[in-house]
Amino acid sequence: MSVQASAALFRPVRAGNAFEETVERLLQAVRLGVVEAGGRLPPERELSERLGVSRVTVREAIRALSDAGYVESRRGRYGGTFVNAVLPPKPAGDGVIDAEELQDVLCLRHVLETGTAEQAAMRSLMPDERRHLKDALTEASVADLDDYRRRDARLHLAIAESSGSTSLTSAVADVRMRVDALLDRIPLLQPNLDHSNTQHATIVDAILGGDPATARQAMAEHTEGTASLLRGFLR
Repeated sequence: MSVQASAALFRPVRAGNAFEETVERLLQAVRLGVVEAGGRLPPERELSERLGVSRVTVREAIRALSDAGYVESRRGRYGGTFVNAVLPPKPAGDGVIDAEELQDVLCLRHVLETGTAEQAAMRSLMPDERRHLKDALTEASVADLDDYRRRDARLHLAIAESSGSTSLTSAVADVRMRVDALLDRIPLLQPNLDHSNTQHATIVDAILGGDPATARQAMAEHTEGTASLLRGFLR
């Protein structure tokens, strides 16, 4: 393992999306060959210290990579987490996603959805608008894995509708189609869904409470969490 590359990848993550960024860092280490096929990842305690996250977060991230076929955990004296000899193929989809195209989608989404959340929080929503937003939040929070992406998209559209701008809602719908096409290429990770539901609640509470700054910041953290997973799995 290259010491310099290891230091660059296993540096502290930002607090807002600890799980998602931990998954991204570990995937980068595997896919860039910093930890080669058959090689062992640093121990959980070391990863926890270097990434600045809890051991529970490291364990959940490793489990996600194991479920996706990137690593395996072995017990015993010579145990640990090892990179599989054969890695999963690139996710299926139409064509290859290059770094510029991916960044274009993520940048557009970040700008649109943070601004939309902020604008929605600046409005005095009518009772039916408040009810629609709350209902969309509830539906997303109780959705099962098979229906989660659809309910998640509906919530984000409801937030856009709360902005009162038809043009913004249309733009969010367009970028959501592009984001969903990318999300369909990566696995659904339960810790990420749980985290997303918490972030959704914070965003909606800020909108309903008329707090534009919090709504914008919460949406920024939410979109960056998704971006971390997409960069990790697709680049």
